[in-house]
Amino acid sequence: MNITYLLFFLCIVVCTLIITYWAARQSKTTNQFYIASGSLTGIQNGMAIAGDYISAASFLGIVGTIAINGFDGFLYAIGFLVSYIIVLFFIAEPVHRLGKYSLGDVVCARFPSYKMRGTMAVGALIISIFYMIPQLVAAGLLIRLLLNINYSTAVLIIGILMTIYVVFGGMFATSWVQIVKTVLLLSGTFLLALIVLSRFNWNFSNLLEQVAIGSPLGEQFLLPGHLFNQPLEAISLHMALILGTAGLPHILIRLFTVRDTVEVRKSLLTASWIIGVFYLIALVLGLGAVALVGYKEMVLLDPFGNLAAPLLAGNLGGDFLMAFIAAIAFTTIVAVVAGLVISATTAFSHDIYYHIIKKRNTSEKNRVRAARWTAFFIGLLSTLLALGLRNMNVTFLVSLTFIVAASSNLPVLLFTIYWRRFNQMGAITGMVSGLTASLLLLFLGPHVMNAEGGWFAIEPLIPLYNPGIIAIPIGFLGAYLGAILSKKDQGNTVPFQSFYLQAQIGIGGVRRDRP
Repeated sequence: MNITYLLFFLCIVVCTLIITYWAARQSKTTNQFYIASGSLTGIQNGMAIAGDYISAASFLGIVGTIAINGFDGFLYAIGFLVSYIIVLFFIAEPVHRLGKYSLGDVVCARFPSYKMRGTMAVGALIISIFYMIPQLVAAGLLIRLLLNINYSTAVLIIGILMTIYVVFGGMFATSWVQIVKTVLLLSGTFLLALIVLSRFNWNFSNLLEQVAIGSPLGEQFLLPGHLFNQPLEAISLHMALILGTAGLPHILIRLFTVRDTVEVRKSLLTASWIIGVFYLIALVLGLGAVALVGYKEMVLLDPFGNLAAPLLAGNLGGDFLMAFIAAIAFTTIVAVVAGLVISATTAFSHDIYYHIIKKRNTSEKNRVRAARWTAFFIGLLSTLLALGLRNMNVTFLVSLTFIVAASSNLPVLLFTIYWRRFNQMGAITGMVSGLTASLLLLFLGPHVMNAEGGWFAIEPLIPLYNPGIIAIPIGFLGAYLGAILSKKDQGNTVPFQSFYLQAQIGIGGVRRDRP
């Protein structure tokens, strides 16, 4: 075990636990536990959103994808960035005005029923847990590699930490861990990018020339077509990335942690700038890994390129810089899984326990206790699933998360907010059809059915690795047909005019305590 790596990891753990101790003293009510009492500023929340969004897949994965696939790797990153335009213009402000703690609050502001709330809660739970598993698996592999400890021990460490953050600190602790992660991530990767550019006399063209020399593809490495050789696959992937963010519960519930819509806009603009700058830095790091570490050396150590950033840090600054970058990757994973746990916790304890099981008839103390126990069991479940899937390639769950969000939550949110004719049956049909189509298409695709290494050694029935181009239209079509073909809702729909005024300008008669 490298003592430098261990010291950096211990430093991160101690600092985040101190944050949790401070936050635990301010998380006594449900308002504090779920949304930090709406006390974050737009800039703070924007940093937390960026910290929640830039996962291990973004940090290690995007740098590695650029290092292995060149131009297409950067094109992949662009999809993540553009997605916030959809959120900013169509989703963010109505969600903030209509919701209180969860996406179930938003949809039930128009369709108040236990059936509707339960459907939204189940969707949020599935998305959060599916996204959490690959993060935990990546954490286990990273810590096992760097600290030379058992994979199961590594996953347990991450699982215990994320559970402690949420159980004791709630949204306060989660937010500040994400903010600290964002500061460390930007400062560390920016420093590394400056060192890379200094090696080439601050001339980006010199870096590109060295990349062309070091890559087995030569100058072709800098042209598109190495990762997305099928146009339909590329379009499908970017549909999922661009539209999926607008349906991710762990991102959208962060819109409740600020006091008004002005701060909501500041949050998203801040997050967009941070994410955009980070992906420019990732481009330099990915190309720098090819030029300085060497393409063959990277592929030999990790054919997927996920170690490109740590290897580059080790090449430029030895064990110290490599340990710093590895600690940032560790903080990245911890921050993201904590955000996912709080999202899943809110879906169950607020939507299912408080509204459906208790029918809003329980004390504040019991609600907070239920939220903490929910966080504990969700953390335990996710950790056990990550331990059980250690020998399987679970990277497809990341793309599945975005596809499910884009084909289920997004159609329901858009139609609920903007379509007068929409009704509860359409909302439920859209959620079920989008979720079912996403799972079925992924199951029938090459991630699971693959004669050369899938879970089942047979030819896939659906050739697309990212079937968003099929699943997303099915979700929208299911919501549309469900609304058109069903009878008009009787007695469980808020008048659209009142609802729409509330969503757009905050004036209306929509109650937030509806089922």
